[in-house]
Amino acid sequence: MPLGGEPPQLLKQRLFYKGRKFGFEVSRLRLPNKNEGEWEYIRHPGGALAVPVTSDGKLVLIRQYRFTTRGRILEFPAGTIEANEGPEETIKREIEEETGYRAHQWQRLGEFFVAPGYSDEIIYAFLAQNLELLEEPPEGDKDEDLEVVLMSLEEVEKAIHVGDLIDAKSICSFLLARPFLEQSS
Repeated sequence: MPLGGEPPQLLKQRLFYKGRKFGFEVSRLRLPNKNEGEWEYIRHPGGALAVPVTSDGKLVLIRQYRFTTRGRILEFPAGTIEANEGPEETIKREIEEETGYRAHQWQRLGEFFVAPGYSDEIIYAFLAQNLELLEEPPEGDKDEDLEVVLMSLEEVEKAIHVGDLIDAKSICSFLLARPFLEQSS
């Protein structure tokens, strides 16, 4: 199914706010079924995520402080797609900044909406293999507070089931990567 192939008709834009990472809109729209109404939604440039795998089969995750959750959550490395950058460039930059690894083998896993009820954000998921630990990783974003965590396939699965890994984009990407991870183990 192509993502975003049937846009509504914009009748009136009532509010628009453009922030550093995303925008917020309130608009009157006519849907393809001809119903009209006012909707509030977040406009997001999209993000890219990697499921990185070391040569010994460990998955590379990060435990990152997220102010919205008021704590640290376990997730796979990811980042917002910057202007004039595609998902592939984004995730190659992010994995080096966030984990200190460089991947030499990439496989696109797919893409999905994060929260289609109120946002147009799409995550582009990748499997990152043949990792090299960088001697001098690039400096990460100043506003990020994170630590690298290595886990086995079984440990990640258990973390999902017991509620230690609660990030939807990471869970979805893990499920997309799992058939490839099971083949290589």
